Amino acid sequence: MQLGDLEKLVLQFLWSEKEADAKRVHAGVGAARGNSLNTIQTTLDRLFKKDLLSRTKQGHAHFYTAKVDRESLIATLITDVTADFIEDGEHSLIAAFASSSANLDDAQFDELEKLIEAQRKLRSRQA
Repeated sequence: MQLGDLEKLVLQFLWSEKEADAKRVHAGVGAARGNSLNTIQTTLDRLFKKDLLSRTKQGHAHFYTAKVDRESLIATLITDVTADFIEDGEHSLIAAFASSSANLDDAQFDELEKLIEAQRKLRSRQA
């Protein structure tokens, strides 16, 4: 899955606002960038079709909410990007992560350890 710059901005806006119609998204994101309301409506529809947004009709307008949280989307995008370069059983994703984590400080490594431990506990409960 690929996301354009405007799509990313709209998602970030909806993560912070929780729910908005096209006019609200346009006021919060599109107007400052010079995007028309129609462009924002098209972007919202594309994100809806990509199954990243849900929408409900209220009166004449659709109100949109994000269907995925930020962390889940990042994980999906990383998996999509790396899938083209990783063969089954290969540990390139782990090696790439280890390489990219070189700039983390001790507090960030501590947080990462907590997240890994939480995932282990979740996995053991599901087994």
